Amino acid sequence: MLGISLSSAEQESLSRTRDVMKEFSDVFEQQYSVALFNSVRFEIEGGGGTQSQLLHRKDPLAGRSIFSGSLFQYLEENRKWRSRFVSVPNSYTISLYESKTAHDRGLHPKVTINCAGYKALTSMEEYTELINTSLPGIKAKASSTPFIKCASQFPLILWHPYARHHYFCVMTEKEQNKWHAVLQDCVRHRNNGLPEDCTVQTPAFTDAVRLYRQTKGHYGTWDMMCGAPPQILANLVMETLQPELRSVIGPRLKGKLQQRQRDWMLISDAVYRQVLSQTTGQYDALVEGCEAQRAPLDARLRTDMDQIITSKEHVSSKIRALVLPKAEQLLQTSVQPYISSILEALMEPTSRGFSEVRDIFFKEMVDISKNSLNGAGKDKLGDHMERLSMLAFHPVKMQSCYEKVEQLNLEGLQQRFDVASPSVFISRAQILMREQMDNAVYTFMQLLQQSLETQGEDDMCKTMQRCQDRVLKKYDYDSSTVRKKFFRESLLQIIIPYMLQQLSPSCSPELPRFEELIFEDFSRFLLVENMFEEVVLQSVSKDIMMAVKDAALQRRHNLYRDSMILTNSDPNLHLLGENPQVDWATRFGGDEPEGSVGGGRVEGGGSGSRRRQVVSMIQLDGVPLPFESCLEVPGVELIPEEDAEMLEGNEEDRGPPGEPKSPDSVHGIRDLINPVVEMVLPVSQESPSDVSTRTEPTTGTVTMQDGLQEHVTHVTTVVEDFPRKSLRDKTSPQAILQQLVGSRKQEADKEHQEEAAIKNAIEEIEIAVQEDERERITEVSAADLDGESSLRPPLASDFSSRNDSGFQSQTNEGLDEDEPQPIPNGLNGEDKVIDPVEVEVVLA
Repeated sequence: MLGISLSSAEQESLSRTRDVMKEFSDVFEQQYSVALFNSVRFEIEGGGGTQSQLLHRKDPLAGRSIFSGSLFQYLEENRKWRSRFVSVPNSYTISLYESKTAHDRGLHPKVTINCAGYKALTSMEEYTELINTSLPGIKAKASSTPFIKCASQFPLILWHPYARHHYFCVMTEKEQNKWHAVLQDCVRHRNNGLPEDCTVQTPAFTDAVRLYRQTKGHYGTWDMMCGAPPQILANLVMETLQPELRSVIGPRLKGKLQQRQRDWMLISDAVYRQVLSQTTGQYDALVEGCEAQRAPLDARLRTDMDQIITSKEHVSSKIRALVLPKAEQLLQTSVQPYISSILEALMEPTSRGFSEVRDIFFKEMVDISKNSLNGAGKDKLGDHMERLSMLAFHPVKMQSCYEKVEQLNLEGLQQRFDVASPSVFISRAQILMREQMDNAVYTFMQLLQQSLETQGEDDMCKTMQRCQDRVLKKYDYDSSTVRKKFFRESLLQIIIPYMLQQLSPSCSPELPRFEELIFEDFSRFLLVENMFEEVVLQSVSKDIMMAVKDAALQRRHNLYRDSMILTNSDPNLHLLGENPQVDWATRFGGDEPEGSVGGGRVEGGGSGSRRRQVVSMIQLDGVPLPFESCLEVPGVELIPEEDAEMLEGNEEDRGPPGEPKSPDSVHGIRDLINPVVEMVLPVSQESPSDVSTRTEPTTGTVTMQDGLQEHVTHVTTVVEDFPRKSLRDKTSPQAILQQLVGSRKQEADKEHQEEAAIKNAIEEIEIAVQEDERERITEVSAADLDGESSLRPPLASDFSSRNDSGFQSQTNEGLDEDEPQPIPNGLNGEDKVIDPVEVEVVLA
């Protein structure tokens, strides 16, 4: 039954796609010529808005990736959850691999997700509510269980009205929040509309889609105007095709509710993929045909531009006489009373979001300044600057800004003005916030680079402060300009469709008669329908401009007045925009070792080259997924997030045995403070008086266990009647205590370890107080010392009984057989030497 339903759905989709694309192609070809005329006219006449104060970089994510980590994915073919390694490159396309090894080897991903049109969900209840409305005639309970059972309490779901859904989960709420921010950023980026640098194709396509939907009676905003043009066209086909298929196929599906929902989703996804394949090929052919005619059309426009403009003004005046009285009446009764309320609903959350952007930028600058004042090295400064350069593209750090705008609510206005949802305006505001943050960061870095070249690096903190102040002033101005433009465009996007819907029934029948006033040679560039919309736009623009101006005068949302123009206030600044970007990590920190986790470097997708990663993480090899699969690198937020016990238990994380290690005991700290070498020599009990306690200055060298020769300055001989620790262990307890107290102030999270160490130090002090007064240190001449013959190599038993001396044990191969050896006479076989003489060698 499912096969029959799918076959009929595919046939219907092919037929519907051909019909939609044929109608759309006719509209697109007309709008392409109009867009070409507007582009050439703008190029000839010039113009434009105010100049921004901040610099803008063209490709900020070059050589970057956004995020990578591991999570669980639900596999529908076997209904199992499997661990997957996820990589998000700078294209914001999600790639899922079998493992990190497969990703590092450059293998093809198991699944690639283009997030255009998706919605990121974090609860099964929200997802259940959406899928319960997917089939008609089904009255499912709100508490009904979905057809999948999540493996944890923290799901992540990518939902699409037509395409396949994707199910993931993680083990902690922290991971869920981070992954949700990353997924939302992927959706936001892919929904960011068409590139504005295409001055002909982009306006031609958007106007064609809008006019096509208006012929079908759909005015107002459209949530599925997202993704590339073929995806938008596929959404355009599915907008009318899916309801028909659902009403025809839905009643024929059998089984339980969950099974019918699963079957319908499979059918919808198959149809959508087929429609997308058709729209991709047909749209590419359509654009290719239009581009082939662009050169002769461009030549004709440049030749007859003056005549075309004159003809357009003449026809527009005729249309204005017909439309303007009706438009003004509609404005007074149904539009003007609501402009201020719409603007206030837009301004409040948007201004909070831009203010949050400023606060986050300022906070990052304060953190960098604090590290500079605290004497952090240049490598630390390089790390901070490198992270600052990607601040705008860090979805977790920018999440608080985005959340401010998500509070935008147009309830009460949506039905009146046919606004589907505020998501279109929320997404656009978030993109503008990200652009302003990146502009501020880039401008600061270029200014800092210029200041360092001219003033040097002596007073780095003051230099950074001056650059910061300049950038914040420029951000305030640009933020005001961008927000006012956003408010005007949003008001037009809300009001114009409503006015067109109200005026079209009475005005559209009159428009064909104006076509007779246009010369045939100019008819491709001048369309009466476009001129009608321009007249409506002009009628309401004045009211919108006045409303935004009044809002700026109130100063409630930190908007500059239009009279405050800062154009060319800093002409030398824009010259810096032509300079190449600075690699701060290389300038201050040097080249990081390849594969460095702290630097956030990960493998590029299949290319084998290392890429810096915007959102950092730690992926511990051999650690199960539940233990934080996407942690932040320590230092990004100055809070280590690894499991300390996990790292302590892994000997590989401590480095090779030959490398110096940090002291982890009182003895280790003491060895670093007062480095000495001990040698135990047995003394005959018959003549113990031959040896006395003394310190002898000498010159000579001693060969250490690593083959290095160290210079000897003093030899201290101590006579003891019982085994105990050397003089070195009791000569500097105060220094040990100060060292431990200082480390406690620096490392509050290891307080319990330091308390134990301080207790050990106190015991050492008590031992020092109880020292026998018989111990005396006298100086003798260097002649009494027989060269280096009195220096004996340390015994292996002495080093084996001490693990805190800082040296490794030596073998007995270098000892003479006739030398006296200590006798192991302890109960457990340990070495205890009777009446030893400890020789302390102080190294220079």
